[in-house]
Amino acid sequence: MKKICSLALIILQLMFSMPALAQDYLLGPGDVIALNVWGYDEFNLKEVVIRPDGKVSIPLVGEIMAQGLSAAELTGKIAKGLREYLRKPDVTVNIVKFRTTRVYVLGEVNKPGLVELEKSHNLLDAIGAVGGYTKYAAKKQVFIIRHLGGGKLQTKPLKANLYKLLKKADMSQNYALGDGDVVYLSNNGKISFTQDILPFISAGYYLDRIGKD
Repeated sequence: MKKICSLALIILQLMFSMPALAQDYLLGPGDVIALNVWGYDEFNLKEVVIRPDGKVSIPLVGEIMAQGLSAAELTGKIAKGLREYLRKPDVTVNIVKFRTTRVYVLGEVNKPGLVELEKSHNLLDAIGAVGGYTKYAAKKQVFIIRHLGGGKLQTKPLKANLYKLLKKADMSQNYALGDGDVVYLSNNGKISFTQDILPFISAGYYLDRIGKD
C-alpha cells in the first residue's frame, strides 16, 4: 500500500507539476536570465542573476523589478524601456537557470527532511521529492508552516487537503511554497510545534512563539 501511495503521487506529480511553460513561471531572486536584443549585440547579456531585492540591471534601461513577473512580462518591460533609445527593439528574455527553494517535509512521508525544489515550488513537488507519503498520513489535513523571514515561522499553520488535490484534481490545494517553509503530514490531523517540528529544524530557526493548532 505504501508503494502504491508513492506511485500514485509520482504519477500525479508528472501530470500536474511538469516544468511549466516559461510564461507560467514567475521570476524571483536567484533566477538567472539571458537577454538578447536582436541586431544590437552590445546589449546582449548571457547571464544575469536576479538580485535579492528582485531587480536586474539592464543596459540603457537601468534597474528593473523582475520579481513576480513572467519572462514574457519582463521582456515587454525591457522592450518598453529600450524603445526610448532604439527603434523597434526585438527583445528576448530566456531563463537560463531556475532558483532553488529549500523546504522541510516532515512527518508521515517516506524520506523526511530538507529538500531543494527547482522551478515548481508547490506542495505536490515537495511531497514527491521525499518519495511520497506513507499509508498512515492524514491526507485531508496537511500542514504548511510559512517561513516569515529572520529565522521565524508562523505559529498558525495553513491547512491543505491533499485528498482533494489527488482525488479531485483540486489544484487550489497545491499551495506554492517559499524558501524555508515546512510541510508536515501527521497520522491524526494534528500538529505540535514542540514535538513534531522543533526537533528537526531548531538548529535553523528561531521561533519567537511556540504554539499548537
